[in-house]
Amino acid sequence: MNIPSNLKYTKTDEWFDPATGAMGLTDYAQGQLSDIVFVEIVTSVGEQTAPGKAIASVESVKAAAETYASASGKVVAVNEE
Repeated sequence: MNIPSNLKYTKTDEWFDPATGAMGLTDYAQGQLSDIVFVEIVTSVGEQTAPGKAIASVESVKAAAETYASASGKVVAVNEE
């Protein structure tokens, strides 16, 4: 499992990079979901976000899960890949 020490982590398995403002789902959570088949970004550029606000929905062959913002701020970019 990849656990970079420069990132901050939430109890709901999201990470936050204080240096860049990037957020994402931890390797652990991705492993628990297994084969991810679809990700829907539910926030858009210019939108304000806050800790606990849903920013993405992740679907796998096993389950679906929400990904929540781990910090407050304005969304300046979204990884659409």
